[in-house]
Amino acid sequence: MNDSLKVDICVIGAGSGGLSVAAGASQMGASVALVEKGLMGGDCLNYGCVPSKALLAAGHAAQAFARGPSFGIDGGPPTVDPKGVYGHLKETIAAIAPNDSVERFEGMGVRVIQGGARFTGRCQVEAAGVRIAARRVVVATGSSPLVPPIPGLDGVPYLTNQTVFDLDAVPEHLVVVGGGPIGIEMAQAHRHLGARVTVLEMSSILPRDDPELVDVLRTRLAGEGIDIREGVEVTGVERADGGLEVVLAGDGGGGGSRVRGSHILVAAGRRPNVEGLDLEAAGIAYSAKGIQVDARLRTTNRKVFAIGDVAGPYQFTHMAGYQAGVVIRNALFRLPARVDYRAVPWVTYTAPELAQVGLSEEQAKAGHGEVRILRWPFADNDRARAERLSDGLVKVVVTPRGRILGAAIVGPHAGELIQTWALAITGKLKISTVAGMIVPYPTLGEASKRAAGSFYTPALFGERTRAIVRFLARFG
Repeated sequence: MNDSLKVDICVIGAGSGGLSVAAGASQMGASVALVEKGLMGGDCLNYGCVPSKALLAAGHAAQAFARGPSFGIDGGPPTVDPKGVYGHLKETIAAIAPNDSVERFEGMGVRVIQGGARFTGRCQVEAAGVRIAARRVVVATGSSPLVPPIPGLDGVPYLTNQTVFDLDAVPEHLVVVGGGPIGIEMAQAHRHLGARVTVLEMSSILPRDDPELVDVLRTRLAGEGIDIREGVEVTGVERADGGLEVVLAGDGGGGGSRVRGSHILVAAGRRPNVEGLDLEAAGIAYSAKGIQVDARLRTTNRKVFAIGDVAGPYQFTHMAGYQAGVVIRNALFRLPARVDYRAVPWVTYTAPELAQVGLSEEQAKAGHGEVRILRWPFADNDRARAERLSDGLVKVVVTPRGRILGAAIVGPHAGELIQTWALAITGKLKISTVAGMIVPYPTLGEASKRAAGSFYTPALFGERTRAIVRFLARFG
């Protein structure tokens, strides 16, 4: 070893979670070593959240031309400049990158080591010729695209979320394998930019979201010309003239059909990054699902924590950031902080957006028995009508006494609107609080208030209330 280092906390992985721990711990006075073998900022900045939302924004801008005639505005079909589109992605990443840079973190006093890390003992790590001894270690190595063993796939140039943003032209026909959030977002983004798109999914698209709301999005995607094939199995990939062919089984009862495309994007899930860490040397248990942790995010080695995609159970950037706060309270202050997953929101950033927090209708019925379902359609929201964005609804799950268990929204800016319900669940508010808030008119947020207010409709406008009003009217 060329160097040895003793620190309070060693963080392995400079993605969202790792950077949050390193920054927080350093600013609170702890000595910190941060190890990263790839790009600072991790998957989210370089291959995930940031470039995908930038591409979606470009696609939505192109789609605005198609919506123009409904407002009496006709600008003709858009001209898509691939250089400008992909340049926008790179500019967005470059603008954010300084926040995650080596220079910024070294300026905070963090020792940044660029190289692969491996455990050599329970709290000893080696990386790039440096031997690190730490009081606590945090593993935040994230996840990578899961590439299923499809026959012939290794014989064609396939795309994943790590390579799809490096294209220099919009694909002629993009075949997406996987109907989860990544696959569906990329399908719509490329369709809006002019590509033909086929989505292949073994079960149903977006299986973790409310089926009623997924139906709204499915209808929109199909209406935009995206070919969605559910319940199909990809059994092979072959080269074809000018592109490739995907062989399917179980395609609507026929079987053996083929889809020809110019490009194939594999979006079939994620796998935790545990390879090469030598976790056994530190006494850390793990499996194909990731590193095993308890409610305090401690591994089976109580001085080592794991957060983010490598630990689960949710693979979201905001989840890694939340878990980082739990780890700092445990590792620095010895507080027995525990994770609370009752109000974890997630969003699929399509148009319309699809968002959820808390329990779904199915989960609530399984865990609580009798529940009430409150709905309010955007078709009855004046702002949505004015902007011709009236597809979708707010759906809320509550107990008979008005305790909020979960909410889901499909519609414009659902990712922003779901935050009202995340706060309500976090704060253990009752439905009366949301129903009683004053909201400006006309706003999309009124839909949440109206959904909450519908809890009282049966009683408020029932015969008992009418009888009371008639009785009181007798007294002038």
